[in-house]
Amino acid sequence: MMGSRARRMNATNETKTPNLQNLMRVPELGGRARSPRFGLLASIIAVAVTTLAIYPLKEVAPALSAGVVYLLPVLAISIFWNVWTGLFTAVISAVSFNFFHIEPTGTLTISAPENLVALAIFLVAAVIVSSLAEVSRTQALEADRRRLEADITADLARILLSGSGTSEALPGASGRLAEGTGLEWARLSLDPPDNESEFELALRLGGSRSGHLELPANADPYTVLWIRERIVPSIEAVLEAAIKRDQLQDEAIETRALRRSDVMKTALIRSVSHDLRSPLAGIVASGEALSSPGLSGAERTEMSEAVVTEATRLSKLVDNLLDLSRLESGAAGPRPDWCAIDEVIETAVEQARRARPDAPVRITVDEDVGMYRVDATQIERALGNLIENAQRYSAPEPVTVSLRQDRGAAVVRIVDRGPGIQGHDLDRIFDPFVRLSETDDHQGSGLGLAIARGFIEVNGGKIRAESLPGQGAAFVIEIPAGTDSGMPKGST
Repeated sequence: MMGSRARRMNATNETKTPNLQNLMRVPELGGRARSPRFGLLASIIAVAVTTLAIYPLKEVAPALSAGVVYLLPVLAISIFWNVWTGLFTAVISAVSFNFFHIEPTGTLTISAPENLVALAIFLVAAVIVSSLAEVSRTQALEADRRRLEADITADLARILLSGSGTSEALPGASGRLAEGTGLEWARLSLDPPDNESEFELALRLGGSRSGHLELPANADPYTVLWIRERIVPSIEAVLEAAIKRDQLQDEAIETRALRRSDVMKTALIRSVSHDLRSPLAGIVASGEALSSPGLSGAERTEMSEAVVTEATRLSKLVDNLLDLSRLESGAAGPRPDWCAIDEVIETAVEQARRARPDAPVRITVDEDVGMYRVDATQIERALGNLIENAQRYSAPEPVTVSLRQDRGAAVVRIVDRGPGIQGHDLDRIFDPFVRLSETDDHQGSGLGLAIARGFIEVNGGKIRAESLPGQGAAFVIEIPAGTDSGMPKGST
């Protein structure tokens, strides 16, 4: 057991100390590696063809001069296979040249010294040609490999840096990596490796971050070596850039959110500054007037009522701001309990009547509407804001509030006789600080409808506006039936 583990460790260590020769043993790019046996066979055939071709050449040139033709198969074999096949071709070329074309032919004996020198020079030239061809072949293969590495890196950068997020782009990048390296599959992950090994390569992504590249266990070891030494550094650089891109995008989103928040705060201040100053100015003016000794009792009473009215108005505005703040922060959680929606409506209508006696409100309630489990206080506040808004535009015409039950849901409909709402404003009116009218008589804080929608929705309900310009507006509230919602009155 210890011996096999040591052998595996030694094999791993050997692959971690590569050299150019090992890297060049990666299978040929663009196809299968050429078979050495086929190379030897091609070498023999090429030398035989060259030997036959020299016979007619001897008619026009000496045999020793025609021997240079043997360099052609040596060069071709060296380029298409390797230096060892080229050297083999050089040797059998020299033997064939001596046996068939150097006197005396038919034997390996060399009679003339000049023939021996010519054969030696030919053999040296053949070896040099074979070596140069191998160098050229190695450089060409290295250039192809570098081009492939550049293409893989460029494609990975395009996939990882052009998507919406790095995690979402990893499957596409893994597929491109497997395609480029000739593997069955590859898997990139931003998680640290479970157990770093020859086929699970760690990726250092800067700082304390790390990921891993998983490869098939049956992958060619030299391909794995090539990926480890030449591809992984590029993957690390691209992934690190993609992660930084994600961080910059997150920071940009956060910056935009903060900017929008600042804009909203500015809009809030601008929107409520007038509403805050108006009651404060009235309170201050009335308070100063009360100190005047020349006021009659009736005038003092009038000033006192003005102080109370403006203070009430200011208090309501502050309450609306606090309600909106709780709703937007998610802190306005309802406290549901069983309640009768008709009783909630009557309470809201009674308060509206006291606030504006000049704007009558009529109620129509179906008798079969049951009990609902909601926060009665929040629903009352929502209905109060909606009725107050309807009174503002409908007076002196009456506002109609109706209640019915539809498929278990309680449906409240508040209708005014005002100028109506344009179609493109039906959704916008529920946004904070939106005011459709610019007249002083109808200008509110722009918070009432937003708060009404917030309280209704946190209780599971829905609200929508309906209107035809010039024919008034209607606000429809639906409170859906829950598990026990809509139970008859008096039930427990």
